[in-house]
Amino acid sequence: MARGSRRAAAASGGPIAGASYGALGLPLAFVALPLYVVLPNHYASEFGVPLAWLGAVLLGARLFDALADPLIGRWADRLFARSSVSAWLAAAAAAVVLAIGFRALFFPMVQGSAALLAWCAALLAVTYIGYSVVSVIHQAWGARLGGDETQRARVVAWREGLALVGVLLASVLPSVAGLGASTLAFAMLLLLGVAWLWRAPRPDADRTAMAALPMTLPLATPAFRRLLAIYLVNGIASAIPATLVLFFIRDRLQAPAWEPLFLASYFAAGALSIPLWVRAVRRFGLARCWSAGMVLAIAVFAWAALLGRGDIAAYTAVCIASGFALGADLTLPGALLAGVIQRAGHAGRSEGTYFGWWNFATKLNLALAAGLALPALQWFGYAPGGRGEEALSALTFAYCVLPCMLKLGAVALLYFTWIRPAGRLS
Repeated sequence: MARGSRRAAAASGGPIAGASYGALGLPLAFVALPLYVVLPNHYASEFGVPLAWLGAVLLGARLFDALADPLIGRWADRLFARSSVSAWLAAAAAAVVLAIGFRALFFPMVQGSAALLAWCAALLAVTYIGYSVVSVIHQAWGARLGGDETQRARVVAWREGLALVGVLLASVLPSVAGLGASTLAFAMLLLLGVAWLWRAPRPDADRTAMAALPMTLPLATPAFRRLLAIYLVNGIASAIPATLVLFFIRDRLQAPAWEPLFLASYFAAGALSIPLWVRAVRRFGLARCWSAGMVLAIAVFAWAALLGRGDIAAYTAVCIASGFALGADLTLPGALLAGVIQRAGHAGRSEGTYFGWWNFATKLNLALAAGLALPALQWFGYAPGGRGEEALSALTFAYCVLPCMLKLGAVALLYFTWIRPAGRLS
């Protein structure tokens, strides 16, 4: 067994080694939910910041963050080329910045819409940079462990499974203990996650890779471009409902008291589904399983478009089924990417750069979702608390119908550019 396969088997097989690597995923996901879901609603509802201006700030901050990711990825490769210890130290320093920025973001020390928007933009930049450094190093660490399809899926499953536990905490804790306690809990979990990464299986350093490959190398790799196109379309489809879910619950369903149940059932289903998706990979492969997850999401959101006020049980079922589909979205694309890196001959040299571009795509999706969906909703007459028929129709289209259309496009891309060509070669 090659060294990469042994490292992957160690990280994916033993619970202690797997948890040591994956633990950092928990606090990183803990911060992701408030940043991408709670923050827009928090600034709009609590401080009265106009949706259009808030959407513009979120778009700008996320584009800045996304553009920084390829540079961060290249820097991460240089760190790994020195040693995994150098990469760990950089992640630890970035974690401190992240914890401070996250706390300040939700407790602004200014008043007035203009000052609040400026504060939000500045603290988002600080928080995003810290988050990006830790995330890219963590993802590249896992990809550098190598392994076959099943082993790669298991490594990602440890990270994303614990990430969903973090999301569950983030979905419940603010409602139970408040944002103040949540930000403190996040800081403690983040420090523990970084400390535990120190005990994880470590990728080997390769000093010959210090400046061997250019930052644009992933974009010159055809398989990466195909996978990235699929990931972009599917990611936008997922980011739009993530941005609008609280508005849909509060205004379309008129069930704000049930938010913890909805969010907890969604992320719990996602966490519980991950071992099932990993088992399915053994029989059907990564790409076909991902396609099945997308088709499930389309069916679920088509049903959600029919729901209205008081449909608590039906929407809980929607959350559970869409959470099951989420498990595929979280686990399988990253494992496919690790395979692309291996087949291209870039393993052990450019994982950080690849994941830098990958995270660029992720954040571009989120930026487009917030920067386009929120102003569009305001343009069509929707505002938080709006219950008019026209406003609710616009909200339902944006939350349910548009993601289904985009998911259909992603399924078509996955089949015609990935699954079908692979079948011809086999």
